Amino acid sequence: MTNVKLIHHIAIVVDDIDSALPFWTDALGLELSKIEEVSEQEAIVAFLPCGDSKVELVQPTTKDSGIAQFISKRGPGMHHICFEVDDIVNVMQDMVSKGVLMINKEPLLRSDGRKYAFIHPKSTGGVLVELYQLPASQGE
Repeated sequence: MTNVKLIHHIAIVVDDIDSALPFWTDALGLELSKIEEVSEQEAIVAFLPCGDSKVELVQPTTKDSGIAQFISKRGPGMHHICFEVDDIVNVMQDMVSKGVLMINKEPLLRSDGRKYAFIHPKSTGGVLVELYQLPASQGE
């Protein structure tokens, strides 16, 4: 059985983080915790905590990255919602057994030890969904 712990983050793709930040920080009052380059995604990400979740503003760093392609097709806006789970392999197996179309057949591994995988929007009503399993040492 799938056990979603929480919404880890909602990712919003933007053309320019500096131009996008004032709405999130000034108008909504969210605090910017950090901006970092995520080289494996060819993106710069601004992290804005909101309760137990985050809003992530994602700016492509190359013109041919997946994020850049998304923006060229759909424009800036919501990219995906990410759910944190305890055991991503079991969750993925459960999804497949229920007929859910996975983009990734196996979890991918980030440099910080996080495991992640994406569910195809064809199975979710049009929303790209990410699953995240944090390393045991991370409570982020």
